[in-house]
Amino acid sequence: MENELKDLILSHIQNKDIEKLKQLLANSDNMEILYVMNDDLSPEEEVIVFRLLPKDDALYIFEHLDTSLQQRLLHSFTDEKAREIMNDLPPDDRVALLEELPATVAKKLINSLSGEERRITNILMGYQPETAGRIMTTEYISLRRLMSASEAIQKIRLQAKEKETIYTLYVTDNAKKLEGVLTLKDLLIAEPEAKIEDIMSQAAIKVYTDTDQEEVANTLQDLDLMAVPVVDREERLVGIVTYDDAMDVLEEEVTEDIFAQAGLADVSVNESDRSELMINGSLWKIWRVRLPILLITLAFGMFSGVIIDEFEQTLESIAMVAIFIPLIMGMSGNVGTQSSTVFARGVVLGHIQTKNFLRHFLKEIGVGFSIGAILGLVTGVAAAIWQGMPLLGLAVGFSLIVTMTVASSLGFLVPFVLIKFNVDQAAGSAPIITSIKDIVGLLIYFMLVSTFMGHLL
Repeated sequence: MENELKDLILSHIQNKDIEKLKQLLANSDNMEILYVMNDDLSPEEEVIVFRLLPKDDALYIFEHLDTSLQQRLLHSFTDEKAREIMNDLPPDDRVALLEELPATVAKKLINSLSGEERRITNILMGYQPETAGRIMTTEYISLRRLMSASEAIQKIRLQAKEKETIYTLYVTDNAKKLEGVLTLKDLLIAEPEAKIEDIMSQAAIKVYTDTDQEEVANTLQDLDLMAVPVVDREERLVGIVTYDDAMDVLEEEVTEDIFAQAGLADVSVNESDRSELMINGSLWKIWRVRLPILLITLAFGMFSGVIIDEFEQTLESIAMVAIFIPLIMGMSGNVGTQSSTVFARGVVLGHIQTKNFLRHFLKEIGVGFSIGAILGLVTGVAAAIWQGMPLLGLAVGFSLIVTMTVASSLGFLVPFVLIKFNVDQAAGSAPIITSIKDIVGLLIYFMLVSTFMGHLL
């Protein structure tokens, strides 16, 4: 369904049929539009789609976009449009976005907020990062204990549109101290004249503004709550943390924990920034990252040519030697790719830790050697029978063992070294691994051919 919507959106944009696109977006499900915007559109197409969305839909979709996409859209807005979006965002989402923006941009946007929204934003940003106070929202509904159920329902009707959630309601006194909690269901099934104090439960579950955000998220998850109240040290209700914000926190914390366990605490942030640059950066910035690596590997490639030139006599004397060069290069390349992929996944999932890297590295060398031995034996026998030259089969077999062992070890070692030196391993690992294993593979192969078949030269 999302692909159909994407095709229709792109078709209307290409045909410059703005009215049809506007009508399509108005009649489409917000989640489908969100999916398409997050994954499939160019920056220019994203702006066109967003500007044609109905206001309420635009705000909902903006709240749920990836932070990087939110930033791109903000940069494309006029000051008036940016001010409108920032004022309409829930306070917690607004603060989360401001934290990701450059300080000068964030300050400008904060100053553009209305007086009340600026006050709320400054309060939330005054709390320590990664605490309940920083991720809470002030958009909740509070009731008084002497209200009747019918009076409470009327208040909810008046305020519901402006609040982030109405499913959990909080009871406070004149000093805003938290006294109790009840659900919307409790209120709806109560008699209209029933007092709130007779319906509510004591607020046993609460967190403080300085409670760690991960603890807050775990509380919501463990107790299966839609929201949890946040109080200050005087027990006054100052906000709530909702379930969706808690899940975002848990996802973020789990990722951080995984990288911390691997001894690569900054890798997640660095890789995210680098991915953003590689996908959406200017051509010059992409060149600056990718060209140096490719120039280095070009030099390696030229060196490979020098090796072949040095062994030209071998190739002229024993022509069938050339038949197995692509096979040796290709198989070692395959195992190198396998190893680097295993390393990347192991780091992400926390299975590879830098303090134990040597153990993982030595094991991978053993894996490469064992695989090389099996495939070397099979290939060597096949080469000997095919060409009728047992010594050539021996050279091919031993070459595969050595090159696959080297390639396997490089698959772990190269990305590890690049990460340690804060170099983009996504751009550098594969070219460097390929270049080194090609040089080693050619040298080993020609040296073994010269050793085993020198009498034929």
